[in-house]
Amino acid sequence: MADRYLTVAQVAELLGTSERFPRRLIAERRIAFVKVGRHVRIPERELSAFIDANTVLPIGHRRGSLRRAA
Repeated sequence: MADRYLTVAQVAELLGTSERFPRRLIAERRIAFVKVGRHVRIPERELSAFIDANTVLPIGHRRGSLRRAA
């Protein structure tokens, strides 16, 4: 078992959100999770994959595409 399994509270802390956000991700099945009895755990690799999949990269500066002020 090389992967760490995180609690909802740990995931919320890592994401900088309230516990409600990871719980909503779980309820909407937007992130993979493991049920251990009545407890829910999120594998660290799944959290990393979720973050990578939802990362928005900046648009490179394109010359001539922006209008200049008069």
